[in-house]
Amino acid sequence: MPTSALVLDDDSRAVLESWTRSSTVSAGLVERARIVLSVASGSGTSATARALSVSRPTVIKWRDRFVEHGIDGLHDEPRSGRPKTIEDAEIIAVTLESPPERLAVTHWSTRLLAKQLGIGDATVARAWRRYGIKPWRRETFKFSTDPELEAKVRDVVGLYLNPPTNAVVLCVDEKSQIQALNRTQPILPMRPGLPEKATHDYKRNGTTTLFAALEVATGSVVDRCYERHGKAEFLDFMKMVARAYPRRKLHIVCDNYHTHKHADITTWLAKNPRVTMHFTPTSGSWLNLVEVFFGIITRQAIRRGSFDSVRELVAAIRAFIDGWNDRCHPFVWTKPAEEILAGAKRKPTSDAQH
Repeated sequence: MPTSALVLDDDSRAVLESWTRSSTVSAGLVERARIVLSVASGSGTSATARALSVSRPTVIKWRDRFVEHGIDGLHDEPRSGRPKTIEDAEIIAVTLESPPERLAVTHWSTRLLAKQLGIGDATVARAWRRYGIKPWRRETFKFSTDPELEAKVRDVVGLYLNPPTNAVVLCVDEKSQIQALNRTQPILPMRPGLPEKATHDYKRNGTTTLFAALEVATGSVVDRCYERHGKAEFLDFMKMVARAYPRRKLHIVCDNYHTHKHADITTWLAKNPRVTMHFTPTSGSWLNLVEVFFGIITRQAIRRGSFDSVRELVAAIRAFIDGWNDRCHPFVWTKPAEEILAGAKRKPTSDAQH
């Protein structure tokens, strides 16, 4: 086809030139626009191919497509292939239902569902990705059945958000059954490109229980490790906490573990009126901020440690908490009680009036 057969009108030239300057148009369209503009300017097929680093057949193809169909001819033609036999909506609808009993599975996999629907598993996977469906995942939840749920939530959250003047708010709990584990082979240290490595098997060398009292305003921790975690140990630890804060009013947040409400504890509290206990709701120990500290010490000092004895484990815990108290920071609670209670109560399953 002679070059003169390709003539651009002003509108087509404006569109093609805008494509070459655009950052959102696909690279393919930009290349095709440059081919047409080059040929229309008088450059031959070979010269255009050399200038744009493309083949002669490519130049000829898009030149001819433009001559025959104009701007629309530069877009990709519909791809060949089998049309959809099932819509994504139907795939998702079946996914959200339980698999038939004959399959004896708890949830669908891509291959099982594909076989059920008579389609490819890649089709199922694409539909799941498009709608964010992940049948293999499960999250847990639990509603508190505590009849005093609202009062306890407001009490504990109120302490965090508006602590009493000239008083100390402490979160107390015990982390029981911390195992002194030692790997059967030495741990291989981290190297460039390789993480630290440890054997999957280990030897148990005993356990200990960490009692901790977290001061919310500073983040500092009072701690002691015991062999057991009964009422005697809890009472001994409470006396230790009281000695650590002499002549100060103490507000203690703790959970509903039975040793925290033992008669011996009640008797001691009666003799020490400056100490006030505040209990989290049943199944609501996550309101206790010391649980956050337990997560920190587990990740940073216990889980990846190796200990030949309980004594070594206790020494490691002690050393970590000493360092923590040197660099500690306040624990700031931000969510108001109303927001917590809105999600903590089981929603009614029916709006019917009885």
